[in-house]
Amino acid sequence: MPAHYRSSPLAAYVAASIGLLIVYACLHPFAGWRDPGLPVFEFLTLPWPRYYTWVDLTVNVIGIVPFSFALTAALMGRLPRAWAVLGAIVGCFLLSLSVETLQNFLPSRVPSNVDVGCNTLGGVLGALAGGRWGGRLFDPRSGLTRWRKRRIVAGHAGELGLVILGLWLLTLLTPESLLFATGDLRRLLDLPTPLQFNPTRFVKVEAAIAASQLVAVGLTARSMMRDWSPWPVVLLVLLGLGAKTLAAAAFFSPGDPLHWATPGGQIGLAAGAAVLVVCLLLPAGAHGMLAGMALLVGTALVNLAPDNPFLPSDAALLQQGNLLNFHGLTQLTASLWPFITFAYLGLLGAARDTMRRRGD
Repeated sequence: MPAHYRSSPLAAYVAASIGLLIVYACLHPFAGWRDPGLPVFEFLTLPWPRYYTWVDLTVNVIGIVPFSFALTAALMGRLPRAWAVLGAIVGCFLLSLSVETLQNFLPSRVPSNVDVGCNTLGGVLGALAGGRWGGRLFDPRSGLTRWRKRRIVAGHAGELGLVILGLWLLTLLTPESLLFATGDLRRLLDLPTPLQFNPTRFVKVEAAIAASQLVAVGLTARSMMRDWSPWPVVLLVLLGLGAKTLAAAAFFSPGDPLHWATPGGQIGLAAGAAVLVVCLLLPAGAHGMLAGMALLVGTALVNLAPDNPFLPSDAALLQQGNLLNFHGLTQLTASLWPFITFAYLGLLGAARDTMRRRGD
């Protein structure tokens, strides 16, 4: 592997996406900004905090590794490997220092020099891994890039599509949401719940949400594929169910891995799979339009659905420690995902039209 190579734009997109998510997670919920009246960098000289767990330390180290890895791979497209590794480490340090400094102005946050140190250590680990393996993963000659060129539409449209599907998997790490539910703006905008809970109606709404969102993500994946193959779509759905299972097992105590497999969720999964198969048999030109329609239906239902009454009583665990950061991140991603995807489908359709005209 040469020390300097031409990287795929996918590395830069992944790094930028993860960086923005880290900033949001560290500053969530963005409420109560005020001037504490203290030197902003005073936290850097404080002694070791009295209350700190190994979980906190580990999360702060591991949480920034993917960003550092992708950033190193992106920089290696422009810099020699050693400079790319150093640049990624410095970038992680500056990112951590910036968000910790901003936490001075948030009453719900406590800036920490330990967090800066752990984040920088994670940046070092991710940068070293990126320097070693990032080129193989994102290099145009790698197996991943060859598969992407063979299966996914060319250019930035394909790169952005892969990032959007990755963000969809992240939305499923919100354990208390209904199966595949995205686009809920009520918490983000402090809106009321319009429907009261009714057991029969709740099952129907839950099933319709799961079905419509499954159709939407399946057709979005199909729209960005060059040649049709069912296996990437099947793998994407299985990864989604795996992410939902992992979230339910990890965030509820005691763990409930199949919390998502409610009657409504099971009905919606089966119905959505059947509708998706039928839609995939239609001409390729209709897939983007149908995906957009499914997104609109699913998002409307999510914002009409009553609150889930079947959450475990200890769901408040999500509001503790670093789980607050992660939960805020997944909630924001889930709230915005269908709107980002809808815009992407429009861009993808315009890109396809441009390619057709050039072909003519």
